[in-house]
Amino acid sequence: MRLIPIVLILMIMLPSIGFSQKKLPTFDVQGHRGARGLRPENSIPAFLIALDSGVTTVEMDLAITKDRQIIVSHEPWMSSEICLNPSGNAYTKKEEKIFNIYEMTYEEVAKFDCGSMGNSKFPEQVKMSVTKPLLKDVIVAIEDHIKSYTRFEVDYNIEIKSGDDGDGKYHPAPAEFSDMVYKLLDEYLPLHRVVIQSFDFRVLKYWHEKYPDIRLAALVENKKSVEAHLKELGFNPDIYSPYYRNINQAKVKELHEKKIKVIPWTVNEISEMLALKGMGVDGFITDYPNRAKQFTNTLNIVPKDKK
Repeated sequence: MRLIPIVLILMIMLPSIGFSQKKLPTFDVQGHRGARGLRPENSIPAFLIALDSGVTTVEMDLAITKDRQIIVSHEPWMSSEICLNPSGNAYTKKEEKIFNIYEMTYEEVAKFDCGSMGNSKFPEQVKMSVTKPLLKDVIVAIEDHIKSYTRFEVDYNIEIKSGDDGDGKYHPAPAEFSDMVYKLLDEYLPLHRVVIQSFDFRVLKYWHEKYPDIRLAALVENKKSVEAHLKELGFNPDIYSPYYRNINQAKVKELHEKKIKVIPWTVNEISEMLALKGMGVDGFITDYPNRAKQFTNTLNIVPKDKK
């Protein structure tokens, strides 16, 4: 009797050893601040429901506390739009910057409830008591959920929030901030699953020089040309992430010719998602990953140019 090739034996055995084949997504749906439309932003519940909604990337923002803890927060202060003070009371927008995270310990930050009040801009968001979490706790929760439930690894799109006027006031300077983040990520994650994004091109330039193997995303919100943005940055990033209304098919084609992926923000309506998909973008960032679920595991077909 002829010997069965070893490859065939392995193919027969794979189902019995728990191997699960899944189609590799070709379109990147990113849950903005976890899933801000569904759960309190940048909270562990928001990241977990994003996973359950089928995202391929979780998107989040970082801030630094007085005691050098890295937390997940969009603002470097306790936003009056979503947080209640330790006494459970609301405060005004004029007062919010008093609660500067860079001048607060993590213990102090954790006394604020940033979910029970909800967010009037997102009526589908479920109100719940949550605090701003540590980045390491977010990663542990996500990885545990992947292993226990969703069983599909996702990427991490991590924004370093900084600016010239905030150095030493609301956050460390780019080099120090970046080194802190890299050290933690290197301890908790395989770095091929990490993307660093920022509006602050100083941050991207630093990572490009210091950590060249990390994928970088250039966040842009103005209407400057692609050429102008790339000239300012000084190199071609892996990803170009514009405000979704500032992108068109010509710009997508221009970026693709430079081997740069295009992932706009923040896209929430199905009609807008369809229009961007038609332009040939490589993904998008959304507050409602449940609405975007239909776009994962589908081919990303770039339309032919009109003659």
